[in-house]
Amino acid sequence: MINPMQQVVIATRKRDSEAVITALQDAGVLHLKPIQGGPLNTGSLAGQDAQHRRDDERLLARVESTIAELGAYRPAPAPLSAESEWSGVVEGAASPVSALARQRQELQSDLDVERSYGEAVRALSRMVGGLDRSRRLALLPFLLQPSDNLAELDAALREALPERYAIATEPVGQNRVGVIAALKSERDLARAALGRVRLGELRLPGRFESMPLTDAAAAMEDIRAHGAARQAELNTAREKLAQQHGPALYAVRDALKDRVAVHDVRAVSARGKYSLTMQGYLPADRIPALQSTLSRFGDAVSYEVHPVDEHHDHGVPVELKNSSYVRPFQNTVMGLMSLPKYGTFDPTWVVAWFFPFFFGIIMADIGYGLLFLALGMWLLNKGRRGEGWNLSLFGAYLNPQTLKDLGFVTNVMAAWTILWGFLTGEFFGTLLEHMHVFYMNNDLLNRLWGWTGVHFGGEHATGLIPIVFPRLDVATFGNVALVFALLFGILQVLWGWGIRVQQGIKHGDRLHMWEGIAMVGGVGALVLMAFISRGAKDFGGLTNFGDWRVLLMALGFLMFIVGYLMVITKLPTLIVELLSQGGAVVSYARIFAVGLVSAILARLVTDLGWSMYQNWGFIGAILGLVIGAILHFLVLALTLIGHILQPIRLHMVEFLNPTGFNNETSPRYNPLRRLSPAAPRPSVQPVSVQAGPQVK
Repeated sequence: MINPMQQVVIATRKRDSEAVITALQDAGVLHLKPIQGGPLNTGSLAGQDAQHRRDDERLLARVESTIAELGAYRPAPAPLSAESEWSGVVEGAASPVSALARQRQELQSDLDVERSYGEAVRALSRMVGGLDRSRRLALLPFLLQPSDNLAELDAALREALPERYAIATEPVGQNRVGVIAALKSERDLARAALGRVRLGELRLPGRFESMPLTDAAAAMEDIRAHGAARQAELNTAREKLAQQHGPALYAVRDALKDRVAVHDVRAVSARGKYSLTMQGYLPADRIPALQSTLSRFGDAVSYEVHPVDEHHDHGVPVELKNSSYVRPFQNTVMGLMSLPKYGTFDPTWVVAWFFPFFFGIIMADIGYGLLFLALGMWLLNKGRRGEGWNLSLFGAYLNPQTLKDLGFVTNVMAAWTILWGFLTGEFFGTLLEHMHVFYMNNDLLNRLWGWTGVHFGGEHATGLIPIVFPRLDVATFGNVALVFALLFGILQVLWGWGIRVQQGIKHGDRLHMWEGIAMVGGVGALVLMAFISRGAKDFGGLTNFGDWRVLLMALGFLMFIVGYLMVITKLPTLIVELLSQGGAVVSYARIFAVGLVSAILARLVTDLGWSMYQNWGFIGAILGLVIGAILHFLVLALTLIGHILQPIRLHMVEFLNPTGFNNETSPRYNPLRRLSPAAPRPSVQPVSVQAGPQVK
């Protein structure tokens, strides 16, 4: 749910503004909103305030660039040095760190050049011998692709430099490198000949460009031999510098960020010669914290709190407040989506319940579920130990809280996967079915699903646990499983448009209210038409007005017509949208189709391994186990992203589009907070003012 917000306006003396802003940082509850216009000054600071801001920002940029060069993650907290020492602390670390960063950059550049050109340069060095030191000769190295014709180059050189050149080539990998020797005075003629056959001179980058080929080859050989060791030494030196300077740098950086935040607050506030006024928002349940913070200033601060007008106020921040079960989904899955507009519908709890449920239906395999459970427990325990996870391949770092949330979400997904695996009788495909743990009890299946018109016949299997949702029996059960998936589409699409109606009534928005009414009726009528006509196989039942479904379908179409007439001038293409929403319902077939593909692949892999066991005995069992494990891993790796993204897409598009969720958003509640340790509270002398603290 969306936490209710209150709007607050705070006025104080200009000379006390820093103390008040610092106190608000300590409280950490006020989300500031810029004041624009009016008789007081707003916007950029001027004079000495502007100079102080520039100085703080300059030093902050120096700190952050030094931390970036160190590549350090936040260490344990360290005491903050005196303000007069900040510049010395920063420069004391920045100088050696910058020098080391240059060395690492130069070495990395050399390693890249050696990796790209090393073999070619060594081949060229062998070809030229000592000619690259000649005062009379010029050497032009070049690269030949497999499709290039050396004879064309030779002909162009004979035409430009008859009998006054030499050419040699040597294979390097799939290509060839070559070198032309000519008189220095005729270098340009040789280059022109290269250009005529669409070849260019091979130029080495960086410091190697001006070196003779033999010197460049020697330098690259040294880099190849000692570059990795040198890089390890520099990395070790960087780690030592990070341990030495990191804690102090982070402490200074946090303090400077707090100082810059004070300047930012002044810039977005209204400023007079003697006063300063701020405005912002805070959750209703944090008003006592604001009152406690400002009360110690007495009459030096005047403030007013009043409820937000969610119908007309713009830019109201959003803070989601959900249960302990829903919160991990809020921090992970919902992190892929925008925040809802303040005063509208928060879909987090819907995602928290239906996303793992849909994932479980798609995967529906006990073996895969146990693998997910192991991963979830590993993430959860790692986060509980306060450890993060550095995903260097993706350039990301997951903090402990994120790992705990991911672990919880993964465990819920695993639980539904295992549960549905029991219903479908799948354990790494059909492994337990081969072992007669799961089996097809046709009599039970007919009792469970016979009302749908399906009939399970054939040989009666034996085992311990009967399968109750046989999705792999596509010939008999496929249509039932497909309709089962579509039922969720019917539920969520109609639910989404119902939310549109509710929000339209709540906000007095007649356009969206009638749009929602039209679409609820129209989509419901299309669904009933599909059921009555048995998937467009028999349209005769549509005229049977003794069938309550036909009457309900007619009511749905009537609702659509009335709603469409009410919005036709604003939304003339609503008929097209109705057909699109019918397609949105059909999109939920992904739950069945994607899961079925995964199940068939898993069955094929397991059947392959089991057949090897049956044909070759013990050796076949070992081979089948190894090959099956490898193939199951590949199947899971190749399909996992799709299995996760499909349920997310169904929520983001098919469910949330009708609600209007994707049309508007609000900023995230981001209160003014202190990063550095709280400083001693300065004393503020109260003054008499007419308006004291008041809460409405």
